[in-house]
Amino acid sequence: MADKKILDLVRESIRLKHYSIRTEETYVNWIKKYIIFHNKTHPSELSETHIRDYLSHLAIKQNVAASTQNQALNAIVYLYC
Repeated sequence: MADKKILDLVRESIRLKHYSIRTEETYVNWIKKYIIFHNKTHPSELSETHIRDYLSHLAIKQNVAASTQNQALNAIVYLYC
């Protein structure tokens, strides 16, 4: 179990909760982007400030819609819950 990567653990958790495959793909994609944005730092080392920085980046630099930003937030919240 310790050898499993974080994204594999997220996938497994989502499947256990019977979420749709599309939700799984979307959440894993957003979580991957979040980790890459922070130079592949493990999420356990990131704080609330890092989440805010990422969401601000999406809104300001990438000019995403509010609904897209909310989707990214939901994926990140799922990661930490």
